[in-house]
Amino acid sequence: DAVYAANDGIITTFAVIAGVVGASLPPVTVVLLGIAYLLADGFSMATSNYLGTKSERAYVRRERKIEEWEVKNIPEEEIAEVSAILRKKGYTDSEAEQFARLIAKKPEFWVDFMVQEELGLPKNGLVSPLRGSLTTFIAFVAAGALPIMPYLFLWRQEAAFSLAALATGCALFLVGSLRSNFTGRRWPVAGFEMFFVGGFAAVIAYGAGALARQMLG
Repeated sequence: DAVYAANDGIITTFAVIAGVVGASLPPVTVVLLGIAYLLADGFSMATSNYLGTKSERAYVRRERKIEEWEVKNIPEEEIAEVSAILRKKGYTDSEAEQFARLIAKKPEFWVDFMVQEELGLPKNGLVSPLRGSLTTFIAFVAAGALPIMPYLFLWRQEAAFSLAALATGCALFLVGSLRSNFTGRRWPVAGFEMFFVGGFAAVIAYGAGALARQMLG
């Protein structure tokens, strides 16, 4: 949650700034729009995370209760399902049958097995919805504030934008590198990938702002 929210916060906030600069609007507009967007979109992402995680947790709980009922009331059918799963994993018929009978001796583990192997769901549920949403909001706002900071101290448009672009580029590379902890990719590759994705988004936003200025000017 933290890594991907920070990722989105940096890219989208700097894209807003690039669009405003492309339209040649004053620095105060950058600050006002940047902060408004930062808080509104951060809250939107946090809310979506909360509702989505809460719904998914409820879904996992419901499916687990179904498996618990089946294990208790139709055990032979569930043992047959366990055997079928094990055969797909390469066990022979006799091995699968023996293994399934052993699993059936531990009802809680049996339910865990069915939830994970049959349904592909996490056996222990998901992270707390409140914790996930707070993490998302804090990471989004903290990272997304970086491109705005230069405009709070440097009111010259060119200097502030250059410093914002530099800070954004470094932050994108850093956050992109952190993604390698979850994706297994090499950190320089992940870092540069996010750097170029964010840069491309900023170029599009800047071009859109410049085009709007031409059309409206």
